Amino acid sequence: MRVGLTGGIASGKSTVSAILAELGAVVIDADKLAREVVEQGTPGLAAVMEAFGEELLTADGDLDRPAMGALVFSDTEKRRTLEAIIHPLVFERIVELEESAPPDAVVVHDIPLLAESGRADTFDEVIVVDAPPETQVERMLRDRGWTREDAESRIASQASREDRLVIATYVVDNTGSLEELRRRVEEIYAGLTDAARAS
Repeated sequence: MRVGLTGGIASGKSTVSAILAELGAVVIDADKLAREVVEQGTPGLAAVMEAFGEELLTADGDLDRPAMGALVFSDTEKRRTLEAIIHPLVFERIVELEESAPPDAVVVHDIPLLAESGRADTFDEVIVVDAPPETQVERMLRDRGWTREDAESRIASQASREDRLVIATYVVDNTGSLEELRRRVEEIYAGLTDAARAS
């Protein structure tokens, strides 16, 4: 059972992802894998150095993420070069993790930009963690110390709330308490495990 999990920034997707993992889902986090494939000593990091130069290493020999981010976000060509290195490596790891999961497992792919990628239909089910934009902004101001302008521009750069809800087979409303959130996630997970066993 392959499940896509997505939600806008500060919607609580990471919390839902953690609850699903606790309940026994195999969670595959593409962002985490993108960091892993360029760790020290990996072929990924070597390929990035070859393409962009040693000045993107920290003193400890790790990839300097802020410097890399600044470089590629202002230059589409460089971003494409980086993606051409990282995406195939991430995809390879995803396939390995899926293949090693038990046959009746619920495999959850944590993908922040699932609505933007147009890949929702490659999953059996899609869980969307939903919160109104004003709630997202409040959380970014409170938890991340961002300015309202930064928070609003980040929301504007992602798919709209409507675009995300269109791809959902399950919606998790994250405007209540943590207990309410957990109850809803438990309910969804029970339905997914039943379906996985039946298939």
